[in-house]
Amino acid sequence: MKNKNQKTKISYDPEADILRIEISKRPIDHAMEIGNIIVHFSSNDLPVYLEILEAKKFLLRTGRILEKAGAFEFAGKVT
Repeated sequence: MKNKNQKTKISYDPEADILRIEISKRPIDHAMEIGNIIVHFSSNDLPVYLEILEAKKFLLRTGRILEKAGAFEFAGKVT
């Protein structure tokens, strides 16, 4: 269960085009690359940290997929 006081940290490096998402403060034990996403895990195999490589392309593609699925209709279309 996630601690209510724990905040997810998100940062972006425009020069490297990497989006970094810290999910937990747990120590990192190992990592796995899945396409352009590197997932870092704790020793208990819980995701701790994400790195999304080529972040701009990933976010544009994800936005198009969500739009086609009608996800923006629920929350109000974003342009």
